[in-house]
Amino acid sequence: MSRQIVFDTETTGLSAENGDRIIELGCVELVNRKLTGNNLHLYLNPERDSHEDALKVHGISNEFLKDKPKFAEVVEDILAYMQGAEIIIHNAAFDVGFLNKELELVGRPPFATYVSGVIDTLAMAKEMFPGKRNSLDALCDRLGVDNSGRTLHGALLDAELLADVYINLTRGQDALLIADDVQDGGTGPQAVQIDLRGIVLPVLRASEAELAGHQEVLAQIDKASGGKTIWRTFESGEKAVP
Repeated sequence: MSRQIVFDTETTGLSAENGDRIIELGCVELVNRKLTGNNLHLYLNPERDSHEDALKVHGISNEFLKDKPKFAEVVEDILAYMQGAEIIIHNAAFDVGFLNKELELVGRPPFATYVSGVIDTLAMAKEMFPGKRNSLDALCDRLGVDNSGRTLHGALLDAELLADVYINLTRGQDALLIADDVQDGGTGPQAVQIDLRGIVLPVLRASEAELAGHQEVLAQIDKASGGKTIWRTFESGEKAVP
């Protein structure tokens, strides 16, 4: 069984090292890439006020958080839920940094001690879409994930959106999962062998107009390169110079 937790936090500010704290924690569980509904959502009393800029982002008032549990009071529940899972986070360094600071404050080892690994979807997106905006909203737009309900940042909502984004980013892995099902004797789709030797593929020849158009494009490229295109060398029968 492959268990993954899609994870997000909201915080009082941007710097755990300077005393900012987690105020909301949202977790969405995936088992074999399927949503299970076994989610974890907590508001936390950070024992300090949120910065004004942070309030504009998450909209969670200081007054609302006053009667919520402190991190130390729920740390056991959080770690038991996360235990052994692979964690999926957008911009993992930020959330893991805050978790590590919270764990340090209660005398616990770093977050990596409790989980099997962390996947950073921001790093994944930057590799897949270099040079493009790769915020959660941008990825939702690019991948067709409905984020119309996201007027403010919220940990659980963002984790749910990120789960959809992650599934879309890794859609090509479905084939691997099917293969695993076959090897494990599961009830998923079974591999079917097809004999291709009897299949004759038609050969579509280029028309005279298409060939002429192709030669025209090659001539333009050859002219732009100052006559240095490699195919002209082969056409003349000369040996290409490495």
